[in-house]
Amino acid sequence: MGKPTGFLEFKRLEEGCLPVEKRVKNYKEFVIHLSDEEAKIQGARCMDCGIPFCMNGCPINNIIPDWNDLVYRQDWQAAIEVLHSTNNFPDFTGRICPAPCEAACTLNINDDPVGIKSIEHAIIDKAWENGWVQPQIPRHKTGKKVAIVGSGPAGLAAAQQLARVGHSVVVLEKNDRIGGLLRYGIPDFKFEKHHLDRRLAQMRAEGVEFRVNQHVGEVIQPADLLAEYDAVILAAGAEQPRDLPVPGRELKGIHFAMEFLTQQNRVVAGDHVPDQILATGKHVVVIGGGDTGSDCVGTANRQGAASVTQFEIMPQPPERENRLLTWPNWPIKLRTSSSHEEGCERDWSVVTKRFEGENGEVKKLIAARVEWRDGKMIELPGTEFEVPAERVFLAMGFVGPVQRLLDAFGVEKDARGNVKATTEGAGCYATSVPKVFAAGDVRRGQSLVVWAIREGRQCAREVDAFLMGTSTLPR
Repeated sequence: MGKPTGFLEFKRLEEGCLPVEKRVKNYKEFVIHLSDEEAKIQGARCMDCGIPFCMNGCPINNIIPDWNDLVYRQDWQAAIEVLHSTNNFPDFTGRICPAPCEAACTLNINDDPVGIKSIEHAIIDKAWENGWVQPQIPRHKTGKKVAIVGSGPAGLAAAQQLARVGHSVVVLEKNDRIGGLLRYGIPDFKFEKHHLDRRLAQMRAEGVEFRVNQHVGEVIQPADLLAEYDAVILAAGAEQPRDLPVPGRELKGIHFAMEFLTQQNRVVAGDHVPDQILATGKHVVVIGGGDTGSDCVGTANRQGAASVTQFEIMPQPPERENRLLTWPNWPIKLRTSSSHEEGCERDWSVVTKRFEGENGEVKKLIAARVEWRDGKMIELPGTEFEVPAERVFLAMGFVGPVQRLLDAFGVEKDARGNVKATTEGAGCYATSVPKVFAAGDVRRGQSLVVWAIREGRQCAREVDAFLMGTSTLPR
């Protein structure tokens, strides 16, 4: 694939970024995608490795070697056709996916994988610029109606697939705008919302109907949906955040990460948010070392925080993984995001003991050092310390979907409180309630956008087969 000797001739080239001092003054995207020539060179590096481990590493099994080769040959229109054959929304994943495909790239054994994500980013941007992304309107309507609860990536992927085979699809969203996590969970400096809006316009042209302020399980009853629609897909995500029950948790100024991020996204969208949670001039502590915590860091810096500190309870990962042990799997290693580069003190193996405050407002965080022995956390005596904390954001992950919705439908749950539904064999993605299916984080728990797209696509195929007896949609 690409140029047979390209991986020997060309080095990996990263996408460019605007300087920190410029990008922290606004909420615009700052990544500069590759030029045509740069993308061609990256495509040339894709080697004829025989077994494309990159495709196995990609949850939606993108046909990566093929579109790498097409970009090398500068056949961009064919490249987007191949890319769209497996991925409804490469404009999303080309920006926010952590790229497990690159970890699985054969060249990554040598610490120099093909820039797969940057090529994907370049392909979809060129496709939009040239008008190659058009609605795919079905020739015939089936007469079948499907309701999808939730408009995140899983719900959108399922909706688009089902609409394209002729079903009447209605997407129900409890918020005032469509998009779920994409709309309100991911900051605009990582993913500007016009990328989402133009996809929604495409889907409307394909026949998908979107309804906002539709709180299923409270305002809208499941029984009414099951009576009106031939199938219902639950794609409501995993929104229940993990809390931190320590002394002082009740103090003002301690918030779940999504409260903070959602409000800022609303402001960027032009909304007025009364009593907005702001980090301006405050000493900020972010608890949790994942992507959501990183998003809090970047947002706090843009709001003008006096300082930003991020704590993680797990040990600091190695800067470089042992590839002979981990490849082609996703490795645990130290990852420094663009938000960290903008200003942040990071610390690991830290447990929060309590919060202390004045006049009901949090002022400092008391923490201690820990060690992990045989899978158990051991607090180290005499290591207690404190840091100023006038805003604390809890970004410790999500424990599962909102249970009220699941209880309202009466679906069986797994041991973790997710909707119980298999992804293999007969009855894939079907719940214990007839006509009700589930996909994305509501089924698998907190995960990546790319996994949500995969599950939405696969669930759509199972729903189509359920309604029609067979399906032409890809698995």
